[in-house]
Parts: sequence; structure tokens; C-alpha cells
Amino acid sequence: MYYDSRQNKLNKMSKLEKKQEQDFAKENFLEEEDSTELYEHFRITADKGQNLLRIDKFLAGRLEGVTRSRVQNAIEAGLVQVNGKITKANYKVKPQDTIVVYLPKPPVNEEILPENIPLQIEYEDEDLLIINKPAGMVVHPALGNWSGTLVNALLYHFQHLPQTEGNEIRPGLVHRIDKDTSGLLVVAKNEKSLNYLAKQFFEHTIQRTYLALVWGEPKQSKGTIDSYIGRSKRDRKIMDVFEADEPTAKRAITHYEVVQSFGYVSLVKCNLETGRTHQIRVHLKSIGHPLFADSAYGGDKILKGLLTQKYKQFVENCFKLMPRQALHAQSLGFLHPSTRKEMFFESPLPADFQAVLEKWQNYVSQKNLA
Repeated sequence: MYYDSRQNKLNKMSKLEKKQEQDFAKENFLEEEDSTELYEHFRITADKGQNLLRIDKFLAGRLEGVTRSRVQNAIEAGLVQVNGKITKANYKVKPQDTIVVYLPKPPVNEEILPENIPLQIEYEDEDLLIINKPAGMVVHPALGNWSGTLVNALLYHFQHLPQTEGNEIRPGLVHRIDKDTSGLLVVAKNEKSLNYLAKQFFEHTIQRTYLALVWGEPKQSKGTIDSYIGRSKRDRKIMDVFEADEPTAKRAITHYEVVQSFGYVSLVKCNLETGRTHQIRVHLKSIGHPLFADSAYGGDKILKGLLTQKYKQFVENCFKLMPRQALHAQSLGFLHPSTRKEMFFESPLPADFQAVLEKWQNYVSQKNLA
């Protein structure tokens, strides 16, 4: 992904391309008429097993927060290319096609409005909050999610949260968890706390434990996954494991331990030494154990067990109970910014996770009795 100013982009374009870009802006893709906002460049390579699919439908499913109609307008404006050529909306994506898309990035200074969204606050003092975030809530505003986020809720309940330079849309936040991951987050209430907590995250001294339900049973009951994680070259919405010489990848370390195995799935405890995007999800997939129900990383299919009708129905029922990745930020430990005392918080499994876990326990125990 790279960014290029609108003026620089126009300077590089032919007359036809300039006209297409100007027409594109007139279609209200930009938030302001005279916007000088930057553009985001998406490059996607279709999988070898890609089924024939209209490109507008394909891209709408791949580009987070972008509607199909918006994709169609971009295609109409000549801003989507397949294998180096401008395409049409009815083009059907084929295996190994390389698709390049130009879409405007919304303004960083877009107004973020306070919203009266209930928060589950586990702890609060003058310096910080501990929030138990439910699955389904986005942490901070981004493309396609400018409302309904944790930040919108924080701005309503706490009016003077600190900001870091360049991170105006994340007041008080020093870390985040994925939309469909549940669990604990620490939020700073003043600049001193923000800086002190951020330093602990940077130095990897924060204690973070997650519980994950994964497909199968790891060969080793405990171990460490130490690899490099970066944005996937095939699909920019997900991450992938790379060799150390990949310039865009960063080192990621996850310590894991099997808490309980059910043969088909296992409950695994993960401790993060680093905090990369999708780290646990990518790491566990890389050793052959995707998270249960994780659609982005292949865990939303039956990956273990005989495909009998009864078993398939059982797993489908589990997917319906918890239609999101089985990942919960269970505990959080750090030194308090003012007292320098050790603070430690734990969160029980949410109802959907607990229900699925109990279903697996019952299924395995009944199978053993049969």
C-alpha cells in the first residue's frame, strides 16, 4: 500500500486519465470538493482457485468498508485495472488476475462525533480505564466505520482524553483489538498515562493473555511461534507470515499453551510478546491450527473430523452461536502510570464463546460414552 498526493497523481496522468480522475471526484468520492487528501493504492492477486466472479462483486467483498456501487463508480471512472488494462464492471475475475484499484482515503480530520454507547468499565481511576469490549465493536474510526466505535463512545463518556500526534482519531488509546475479538483494553485519561502506558507497550513489558479456540490439537502442548508478519500480497485485508528478509514484515512472537483439547478443537492460551495486526490469528494458522469460525483465515470451514451429517450439523450450530473468530483478550497486566504498582485484570469468556466451548465439551463426552 502506498500514498500519493492528489496533485502529484494528476501530474503523472495523461489527459484522459486526468479527466477520469476529475469525473471521479465529482461523483462525491471525496469528502470535500477541493480536497487534497491522499489516495490509497490496492493491489490484489486472485487466488489460483478463484471462481469466475464479476469484478465489482469480487472487490466489494475484498475492500473493507467499500460498497459495490462505489466500486462500480470507480470502475466506470477508469480507476480499476486488471492485468494493466482498464476494466468494465461485468468483467469476471479469473485465477491469478492482478487487480489494481485507486480509491480516495477519507480525511484524517473527519469529525468524530460522541455517541451514547454503553461501555462495560471494569476499572476506573483518575489516570486510566479498563474496558471490556464486546465482539462486534470496532475500536477506532476508519474507512467504513466512522460511527458506532469505541472511540465514539469514549468521546461521549469522557470529554478530555489525550491524543498522540498523528493519531487524533484514537484519543486515549495505546492499543486495540480486532472488531470481532472480545476482551480487555486499557484507555489513558491523561497525557502522562498515555505516554507511560505507550512506553510499556513499546518495550513489550505489558502482560497480555488471550484465549483462542483452534481447529485440531497442536503437536506440542506449549511452544513459541517466532516469525515475521506483514500485509498479504494477495489480499491486503489479511496478514501473512514472511521470511525475515521481507522489508514490509515485522517480527512477531507468540507463546502458546494448550489449556484443554477436545480432539477436533483445542482451547489455547496465548501470551503476546509483540502486538502485530492479527498476530494470534496468523501465527496459529501458520502452524496448521486456524481459529475456530475465523472466516478471514479459513477457520469457518470444518477442518477436523469425519464429515457425517450429524457432525456437520453440530459444527454449523456452533458457527451460528459464535459467528466470529473464537478469540478473547482475557487478561491485561501493567505498571500503573502514577503509583507504579502492578495492576492485573481478568475477563471471563463472553456468553457466545462459553456456549460454544460447552457444546464441544458435551459433544466429546457423549461421543466417548457411545
